[in-house]
Amino acid sequence: MSVILQVSNLVKRFGQLTAVNDVSFDIHQGSCFGLLGPNGAGKTTTIELMEGIKTPDSGRILYQGEPLGQKFRNEAGIMFQTTALQDFVTVREMLVLFSRFYPVTTDIDDLVERYALGEFLHQDTRKLSGGQKQRLLLAIALINQPKILFLDEPTTGLDPQSRRNLWEQVRQVKAQGATILLTTHYMEEAYELCDEIAIMDHGRMIAHDAPDTLLAKHFDDVVIQLDEKDLPRELGEVEFMATYREGNAHILTGDVNKTVEGLLARKIPLDRLRIRARDLEDLFLELTGKELRA
Repeated sequence: MSVILQVSNLVKRFGQLTAVNDVSFDIHQGSCFGLLGPNGAGKTTTIELMEGIKTPDSGRILYQGEPLGQKFRNEAGIMFQTTALQDFVTVREMLVLFSRFYPVTTDIDDLVERYALGEFLHQDTRKLSGGQKQRLLLAIALINQPKILFLDEPTTGLDPQSRRNLWEQVRQVKAQGATILLTTHYMEEAYELCDEIAIMDHGRMIAHDAPDTLLAKHFDDVVIQLDEKDLPRELGEVEFMATYREGNAHILTGDVNKTVEGLLARKIPLDRLRIRARDLEDLFLELTGKELRA
């Protein structure tokens, strides 16, 4: 695949703080690229530089081999994490307004049908639910038929059903040929949608590859998970080197049979035991030492 967006040796400083420190990567046409990082990692600043909202102190960003300019602005779609929609304006009026900003636009009726906006098309934007607003914002981001689409935490605050519905809509956009850059706080979302992910911390990129490739590169074990009530900390941390989070004990092991035998020997109940492969959340914690929402 050809490179649609190239980031080279990007640096951005705010006073004495270097928010983005010599970051480089390519985004290939037709792919979904995930950029992850804890708060303060430099992720948001990197995205804003790529969107043309901020100017780098050094380094360069090329869109289809050229510096960001009018061509990029006409062909990029952006769905911000939070967007203040105009009050006292209907959904249709909002779509018409944004369609007038671009030389090439998608048919509004097609967007209405594709993203199921018809049921609230003539409703004031102030009265939209969270899921309805996200569908509208995605439609607005796609109104100029973008070749590259920036999605900044698009499912934050949505219920699980609405989140998965938005995933399917993102897959459809990608299937139609658009390139997607996604930031998210949900590891499952990154794994399900992204062809490549990059993890940032302290202004630097610390990992970059396909999700499964990164997992295989860093892990050769599995996780045995128990309810923390079944494996008290004084036993789990000492005997099994368990870690505790979100009400569960997590035991890393390369020999499941031996670990289970050890648990049985200590009369640990296994009714709620679960064995799972390593996932992106494990990788994130391994590399940054932080929860993604930290």
